[in-house]
Amino acid sequence: MEQMLDYLDDYVPYEVRINILQTAVIILVLWLIKKGAIKLVSHNLVGPLKRQYHWQKAIEYTLVIIGLLLVGSIWFSNFQSITTYLGLLSAGIAIALKDIFVNIAGWIFIYWRKPFDVGDRIQIGEHKGDVVDLRLFQFSILEVGCWVDAEQSTGRIIHIPNGKVFMDAQANYSQGFDYIWNEQHLYISLESDHKKAQKILLDIMNEQLKDEFKKIEKAFKRAEKKHLISFIFYTPTVYININERGIQLSLRYLCPPRKRRVLQHQLTEAILDQFKEASDIKMVYPITSIIMENRTNNFTE
Repeated sequence: MEQMLDYLDDYVPYEVRINILQTAVIILVLWLIKKGAIKLVSHNLVGPLKRQYHWQKAIEYTLVIIGLLLVGSIWFSNFQSITTYLGLLSAGIAIALKDIFVNIAGWIFIYWRKPFDVGDRIQIGEHKGDVVDLRLFQFSILEVGCWVDAEQSTGRIIHIPNGKVFMDAQANYSQGFDYIWNEQHLYISLESDHKKAQKILLDIMNEQLKDEFKKIEKAFKRAEKKHLISFIFYTPTVYININERGIQLSLRYLCPPRKRRVLQHQLTEAILDQFKEASDIKMVYPITSIIMENRTNNFTE
């Protein structure tokens, strides 16, 4: 240990050692401030987790900027001239590192215009999922869909460069209106009582979705005022059509994006139970029949 101290005394100037010590102190103090501030925010800030997340990110980025300025003022005697030089140098670097600067601009755009936020379900390009993190160069989504039906989670985290917001269209499932329209199709024979089937389907939807009606009504009124979103009606309905398979019954209803598969499952179970009890309603589906013939060949000499 003494040899190391003697080495530092001989080969490391006193001014450099002081700078190292001051830098270490600044980093330690800022780290303690960060821990204390985040703990304070998480315990005292009342509101959704999304709000706490943004406060934590703001604290982190602010302390990083303060740290860079303080450390820079220690190591460079003429810090103003250095910053001027770096400003000129950045013009050249911007050409070589264009994608990095585009990602930073995308991060600013996301926080400024808020096309989506943490917790929103979005689709950007070919990727679809729930936003779980927003960072300086990329944002992360918990993927839904892909090989999984009804937009349920695959369990994969996809990291997307922020610059994608300038190149690809974004669909937000959560912004403006908290519900999406879902449709289910089933087919019955031409001889079936389609009016009875339509009534059964409407009764099932009204029963299964009754807990959501009040929430839908409130969300619809908010969306109508804020985003001028307007529907002729927002109650469940059944559309009827005739095609080559028979009578097509299309169930159309509003549902939360994350409950789409659960509601579809519940409705399907109820429909199967009800239609089994109705002798005058027959569901149809494509059938392929294969007829095998056993032929023998008689040969005569």
